[in-house]
Amino acid sequence: DVQLVESGGASVQAGGSLMLSCSISGMTIDNVCIGWFRQAPGKQREGVAVIASAGTTTYSDSVQGRFIISNDPYKNTLYLQMNSLEPEDTAMYYCAAAPGYRCNGGWFYSVKYNYWGQGTQVTGS
Repeated sequence: DVQLVESGGASVQAGGSLMLSCSISGMTIDNVCIGWFRQAPGKQREGVAVIASAGTTTYSDSVQGRFIISNDPYKNTLYLQMNSLEPEDTAMYYCAAAPGYRCNGGWFYSVKYNYWGQGTQVTGS
């Protein structure tokens, strides 16, 4: 079975940094679009960043220049380096994977992703 397990969430002061990790098992991350979504209370889930198997990265406007997505194919792990955190970044962060998808048009639509983790909470204060 495919499993995605996030870790690294915490409460961080505004301006601080945090790194999230997503350990993936049951599948390899080649030919897969993998990324991060987040959902704040009372709001819809939104795409944060994705990375394609070719290494291409895409970010939402709200995190562009502050967050960095990366992966380690040998560890089958996805990362999200979060810098200059703002209170507006407070949300549950989810790791998602879409086998066979190239992270192209509509990457921010959660329905494109087949597999999800359980989430890790990030609170910016």
